[in-house]
Amino acid sequence: MKEVSIVGLDLAKRVFQAHGASADGGVVFRRTLSRAQSLGI
Repeated sequence: MKEVSIVGLDLAKRVFQAHGASADGGVVFRRTLSRAQSLGI
């Protein structure tokens, strides 16, 4: 499993999108969360 080096967040009103990338730019994860789901993070 690759290590996450970069994390990007798109903070919209109702849905948040998170993107994690490795040092070489490869995608490690992509997640879409509602505001209610993100409160647990």
